Amino acid sequence: MNKQHAVSKQNSYLFFGVFSVDFLFHMYFLVRYSRLLEEGDFRGRTANYVLMLLFGISCISLVAVYTHVHFLGSALTFMMLYVWGRRNEDVKMSFLGFFTFNAPYLPWVMLGFSVLFGNGVVMDLIGIAVGHTYYFLEFVYPVVAEIRGWRLKRILEPPTPLLWLLGNYEARAVHH
Repeated sequence: MNKQHAVSKQNSYLFFGVFSVDFLFHMYFLVRYSRLLEEGDFRGRTANYVLMLLFGISCISLVAVYTHVHFLGSALTFMMLYVWGRRNEDVKMSFLGFFTFNAPYLPWVMLGFSVLFGNGVVMDLIGIAVGHTYYFLEFVYPVVAEIRGWRLKRILEPPTPLLWLLGNYEARAVHH
């Protein structure tokens, strides 16, 4: 892979199409829910947050090879919406003042919004699937593994070099 190809792959997560209402919504949701995740569930656990992003980007990139879609920002946004929604199940939300719903339905409401604007939903669905996979591996599996006494308690554990690099090495003992 040459340098230009690597840069274009990185930038493909930051492109949401031409400037439009849909573009504005995607940018807003990416920034807002990324921040809420970082300040909420991942407070003091920067390495875990980076690992979530790396997991999402890796999975989305693997699946994108088979979809021939080159712009992956929508999938990353939907992954974060899904994870945030599942971690905040009791939060009531309103979509443009039209109707209210609980946070776990946010990615599905946004999917409907994408359909209304005539956008493809393949990458949105991939983002939801990757978000669900991450949510299960990070928040559901460890609880089940603990209850059942399985030896492998956590699948998504940040490697020690990442913890040291991001200053979270001491946090490992606190949160796990």
